[in-house]
Amino acid sequence: MLTTIWTVTSILLIRAAQCATIVPLTAPSYASQPLLDSFVSFSIEFSSFPDFAGNSTHPNTFSYNLLQNLWDLQGTPPIIRVGGNTQDYYTFDATQQEALVGSVDPSRSPDYPTTISIGPSYFDSYTTWPGFSYVHGLNLGKNGTVGYDTLVATVPLVCQHLAATNRLAYWQLGNEPDLFETSTQGPVRPSWWAEPQYVEEYLNKTRIIRGLVQEHCPEVIEQDRLKYQAPSFAGTANNLDLVTTWNEGIDADSEIALIDSHNYINGATAPGVTLQGTLMNHTSTVISVDKHIDEIRQPAIADSGLPYILGETNSLYNQGAPGLSDSFGAALWGVDFNLYCAASGIRRVHMHQGTNYRYASWQPIDTNLATTATKAPYYGNIAVATFLGNTSASDNVRISELDLDSEPYHSAYAAYINDRLERIALVQMQAYNSTDGGQGGDRPSETFTLQLDGDFSTVQEIEILRLTASGSNAVTDVSFDGYSYSHDLDDGRPSLLPDVPRGEVVQVTSGGEVVVDLPWSSAAVLILKRSS
Repeated sequence: MLTTIWTVTSILLIRAAQCATIVPLTAPSYASQPLLDSFVSFSIEFSSFPDFAGNSTHPNTFSYNLLQNLWDLQGTPPIIRVGGNTQDYYTFDATQQEALVGSVDPSRSPDYPTTISIGPSYFDSYTTWPGFSYVHGLNLGKNGTVGYDTLVATVPLVCQHLAATNRLAYWQLGNEPDLFETSTQGPVRPSWWAEPQYVEEYLNKTRIIRGLVQEHCPEVIEQDRLKYQAPSFAGTANNLDLVTTWNEGIDADSEIALIDSHNYINGATAPGVTLQGTLMNHTSTVISVDKHIDEIRQPAIADSGLPYILGETNSLYNQGAPGLSDSFGAALWGVDFNLYCAASGIRRVHMHQGTNYRYASWQPIDTNLATTATKAPYYGNIAVATFLGNTSASDNVRISELDLDSEPYHSAYAAYINDRLERIALVQMQAYNSTDGGQGGDRPSETFTLQLDGDFSTVQEIEILRLTASGSNAVTDVSFDGYSYSHDLDDGRPSLLPDVPRGEVVQVTSGGEVVVDLPWSSAAVLILKRSS
């Protein structure tokens, strides 16, 4: 069990605010556009999906419970994108009894199979989570006869198992084609393959898909549900440019619903990557996300009127690094990253998952490398969903970043519902190791002073929901508002811990100030309580 890690007497206030942070009570002009519903969503590696979902005979109820928790918080279920690198490796075998047969080549990737065959039973995994919808990744990487045969064989199964049962959110063709020429798993396109060639191939194959859909599930076309997340690029500054691709006419058939890009802050084995300098660092997050914001502002993208999303993202590419991506510090990074995305114009975020992946929010099954467990990053997902609240169409949720100083180790955000301030998020990212307290020192803390700007007369008090662990390097014993989502306690359902403080409130002063202390390496969601 998690022991109490902060008390009023044990907090050392090391940094008093120089001036109060202004928090407008009415949404400012720079607040984001309304978020899409299901803002907190997931991407699951194609080869891992049967592990995460199970099948109709043995559904993975642990995964379902964790996803249901988020649905309860944000009012709409996370949308599950099934894709990633392995979506461009699979072929289809109609006679294969197994859902997926894969072969791992450690020289190409030690984390997932790079030779994959799926059978019809793969699609049975889509039946296990009632009420959830999916983005099914179709293979673009395979060329020639095998690629064509796989496409022609799998589209009717998407129709049968997803479109016909209202489980299909969007279609997707290919994963990160901007890396097809240089993939570390082996190039699948020649060096001269550029935006015109990609767009031509994309349109040719989506038109084949349209013909198959017309044949097997024509209601999808009749109901205007043949819509794509595209182009699913790895990010900015790769071999294909998103803006150039758009100008080349990738949406000539008006079938793209969401402009989809991917993001990773850095690489798992990149030199100089650290928890404090890379993940628990607001400046690092701003630099990474702002590359996407630059794309959003380009005329070709802005004039399309289409939402821009991150269809795949997480902390460190190559499936994360142990001690970094699976730590509580990564959970804090996830809160800051998602909320900065929300405040900056990215309308939905799919956090990528995979079996045995170091950055995953949960390990879905027991393997020879890991046991079934809820991991620290999941608690960041819970905190984000709690702060954003109900993002369904009934609420108009807009986010703004609050102006702190230039210190890279903290951030703050405001959530507006129908333009009225409802919640504030505070993230303190100064690294504090769980072993530091054993050296006789108190855990340092930062004081945030917030000045409510506007008519605060009805705001009586502020409820504080804390995201805590024993330190930024902790990989277990994490809680949010006193709750654990451990697999061992109640199979991922919220379990109230008896020894973690919760139910904390602070008063608003007569001058409209709110003062909150955050221990290093922690975060909090503040909920305004009004008299009317």
